[in-house]
Amino acid sequence: MSKLPTKADVLDWISANPTLTSKRDIAKAFGIKGAARIDLKRVLKELEDEGHLEKRKKTYRDPDRLPPVTVLQIEAPDENGDLFAKPLEWHGEGVEPVVLYVPRATDATLGPGDRILAKLQVVHEDSHNYEARLIRRIGQTALRVVGIFRKGAEGGRILPIDKGSDKEWIVGPDATHGAQDGELVEAEQAGPKGRMGRPKARITERLGDPSEAKAVSLIAIHQHGIPDDFPADVLAEADAMKPAGLKGRTDLRELPLVTIDPSDARDHDDAVYAEADEDPGNEGGHVVWVAIADVAHYVRPGSKLDIEARKRGNSSYFPDRVVPMLPDRLSGDLCSLHEGVPRACIAVRMVLDAEGNKKSHKFVRALMRSPASLSYQQVQAAMDGTLDDATDPLLEPVIKPLYAAYEALRAARERRQPLDLDLPERKIVLSDEGKVTSVQFSERLDAHKLIEEFMVLANVAAAETLIAKRTPLLFRVHEEPPQDKLEALRETADAAGLSLAKGQVLKTAHLNKLLHDAAGRDEAELINLATLRSMTQAYYGPKNFGHFGLALKDYAHFTSPIRRYSDLIVHRGLISAHGWGDDGLTEGEIERLEQTGQHISDTERRSMMAERDTTDRYLAAYLADRIGAEFGGRISGIAKFGLFVRMDETGADGLVPIRNIGNEYFHFDREAGTLMGSDTGIVIGLGQRVKVRLAEAVPVTGGIGLELIELEDAKMPEGRGTGRPSRRPGGKRGKPSGPPRRKENAAKRKDAKAKRKVTRQRRSK
Repeated sequence: MSKLPTKADVLDWISANPTLTSKRDIAKAFGIKGAARIDLKRVLKELEDEGHLEKRKKTYRDPDRLPPVTVLQIEAPDENGDLFAKPLEWHGEGVEPVVLYVPRATDATLGPGDRILAKLQVVHEDSHNYEARLIRRIGQTALRVVGIFRKGAEGGRILPIDKGSDKEWIVGPDATHGAQDGELVEAEQAGPKGRMGRPKARITERLGDPSEAKAVSLIAIHQHGIPDDFPADVLAEADAMKPAGLKGRTDLRELPLVTIDPSDARDHDDAVYAEADEDPGNEGGHVVWVAIADVAHYVRPGSKLDIEARKRGNSSYFPDRVVPMLPDRLSGDLCSLHEGVPRACIAVRMVLDAEGNKKSHKFVRALMRSPASLSYQQVQAAMDGTLDDATDPLLEPVIKPLYAAYEALRAARERRQPLDLDLPERKIVLSDEGKVTSVQFSERLDAHKLIEEFMVLANVAAAETLIAKRTPLLFRVHEEPPQDKLEALRETADAAGLSLAKGQVLKTAHLNKLLHDAAGRDEAELINLATLRSMTQAYYGPKNFGHFGLALKDYAHFTSPIRRYSDLIVHRGLISAHGWGDDGLTEGEIERLEQTGQHISDTERRSMMAERDTTDRYLAAYLADRIGAEFGGRISGIAKFGLFVRMDETGADGLVPIRNIGNEYFHFDREAGTLMGSDTGIVIGLGQRVKVRLAEAVPVTGGIGLELIELEDAKMPEGRGTGRPSRRPGGKRGKPSGPPRRKENAAKRKDAKAKRKVTRQRRSK
């Protein structure tokens, strides 16, 4: 019989052989047979009682070591771009081990919050104890929900605030987090589904009274997982920053670069100046300066600020608040080009000819001092003859030259033919208490267009420079519309009596002709919306596929590094390309460009959805006390379950359920995008004028329910049905009462399709 191993021998074996830890494996390793197994069992039991080992099923392991295969949760990248992971099952008494995730080239891209099953290898590095290889991805962080808590005898339930969601979540008595009945809460899934298939939840945060005005944007922030609190170490790093000096910079403090922003702007990250070009070889030409806050000077690669900024991806803007990408010490102070104070910037000097074509450009890293922070309305009023103390001294030397350069750029724009959509922007006006007082449509001034054209020009210059200097960057990519969406747009145009060119390479000029033909007609808004919906989603990526909407070959975002991480990457590229310092683009960032582009494209979409949801909730709150009121509008969408109407007064979209459309059964024609009455044969389609009655407005979800009263200025006709399908015994929907005229209406639909087809064929000849 072999000698019985000591406790130390057993622990050493388990440590060296984490996959061979059953009693049988240990006995075999030490040659223990027969009755000696009883002694081994005693040793293992003593080690277990002393806390040195943990028995799991039929194996033993060191509780201060992780199992060789375990579940990990990926954390945010560190300053070097490395991904570390948190073990979800750690039973040791010591410090939690540090696990480095080591991806293979073929592994899927992982991000913070992803959960993986991984194979671990023990290492002895200063920064980590294990290295993990991906076996498979098993999901993201626990499913989360924001909703209203309803207290019950045993815990309670959560009613989600998502529109259309009627699935309740069950909360156990030990998982309420002290929430009160009717309170807005955030929760995460806490186990498998319980009774009646309802998921179990654990409340993680109490958000307060859902009826309070501040709850509107707060719901969207939590619902979409937007980080709204800065960690203490990030704030400390920002607070320690000092203003940049002149060393290594071009002195532009005497150049009257002015900022022009909305009157309620919270930061100023761009400034502009223009003058006539004195070069005799460029008669009638212009010199345009665009200066952008030098955020890269303060937010260095791998710093706490950089990691947090990348995590957020961009700032998110709501009617009552901003969730910034950077702490206020930077976004509202050191990186904001305030009037009268020196500020670090990266500026580009661009030379235009008399027709607005860019002849040349040059970037400098500089120090500037703006003589004035102006609003769009101030600048436009000055050009229209109404001056104030700020604009009076600037009219001749600054404002008029800006407009002169803009006129040249406008001519160049007309030749380039970028997509020219006419979609008024809504502005929700709040009282001091956060209540909606009005919904306004923002006026598009030449001052707005001026700044837009200057920014586009600067973005083009940044992309061209980095391409020429072979420096990697993130492009702003907008690919052309896919064929299926173009066909849908053509259908909509045909229905409105308009046409879109076919059988050739699509250009924005073709779309602009359609928009121009629709201008001034009742269908103008519909055609603009349909054109917008046909577009692909713009994104960030290291490969240049051009910007279809702007009709530009080379385009990157350079002008807003305070609120977009993409622009910060471009700034670092310019720093590296020009050799301006050691705070440029790093090798690690270059390797992660594609991953970064995907991430910030996702955060941009996240912000857009949160901002849209917030607008919907504010509009529902604004309309909540007008139930029963009648509104004019236009049909903006058709579905099997009903139709969507955009109301003229507020621009709010509401749903008319199929049961609230007339007194008959309606057939949905997916191909034609119409609803047809089974009795009357009436056809309801996109763009038609309607009058609706407000039936429901739910601020907490943003849902607006409507009833259809008139279609194209005529009362809805009376069908022979009841207005909705009858209920059969057992509660199932049946056919409408009164026999539908199936053959007659099928013939009408077929005839309508044939007419559209013939019309399209004639137009194509």
